[in-house]
Amino acid sequence: MPLKHLAVGTLALGAATLGYASGIERRHWTLRTSELPVLARGARPLTILHISDLHMLPGQTSKQRWVAALDRFEPDLVVNTGDNLAHPQAVPAVLRALGPLLDRPGVFVFGSNDYYAPKPKNPARYLMPRGRRKRIHGRRLPWRDLRAALIEHGWQDLTHVRRTVTLDGQRVFVAGVDDPHLHRDRYTDISGTPDRAAALRLGLTHSPEPRILDAFAADGYDLVLAGHTHGGQLRVPGVGALVTNCELDRSRARGVSRWGAHMWLHVSAGLGTSPYAPVRFACPPEASLLTLVARPTAGLPLRKQTPFKAPSDVR
Repeated sequence: MPLKHLAVGTLALGAATLGYASGIERRHWTLRTSELPVLARGARPLTILHISDLHMLPGQTSKQRWVAALDRFEPDLVVNTGDNLAHPQAVPAVLRALGPLLDRPGVFVFGSNDYYAPKPKNPARYLMPRGRRKRIHGRRLPWRDLRAALIEHGWQDLTHVRRTVTLDGQRVFVAGVDDPHLHRDRYTDISGTPDRAAALRLGLTHSPEPRILDAFAADGYDLVLAGHTHGGQLRVPGVGALVTNCELDRSRARGVSRWGAHMWLHVSAGLGTSPYAPVRFACPPEASLLTLVARPTAGLPLRKQTPFKAPSDVR
């Protein structure tokens, strides 16, 4: 093949891939389902809807409708692990997206893009450790308004707080930290053994930094939920995520994994992107419906995670 033809073909393939990543996949809303054996023996199953990284813009009506329609799955608890905002006027859009879910029990922590708006960045910096450590903040976002609205609807802010909630007549102990990506976390505020009589001991963090996960595991938590990674956002088939934008290893960029001998970790690939990098490839935007069941008496393998594509009328 002549070099000229090869170059033209390569450029065409690149353009087609970029068009798909920016125009199709980033709006390919997907519900991922998993079953996790994390409850105390004898406990009844519970369902958690895990939402993260909405990065909402006011005009993203398709995303808002799709998230609101997730209420049909009737989760026992809605967990939001942050990065809801991408624009100073996006609070009403986030509330429209959460819509009927706000009438269900809900807990949340915030991420960096609740506090600060995104800014244009060189994507190559994410491939370099020093570039990942450097923080580039945009203007301040109205996170206090969002927090007030969520609390008004009955959701609980778990930022450096420990709480016990009752779900289906069962006690669930929950605690969370502020975003470790911004070094706002103060785990010492919630440290200590959680309620051993609870059916579930649940930890929340936006960025799944290993130092925070180690602390939750050492205290005896059963499950930690996190977001931040976008699942890598651009994944290479057969390779997976290239980066996580934190210290978490790439193999855990999305989905379920074990952390230590006892604790499970679930990392959401999230539902949005920065408005300055509006692309996803081999990593569709997702929410997660987690079915929690009692721990087995002997070690059994985790049931396979299943991406569940919502019906067309939910898109």
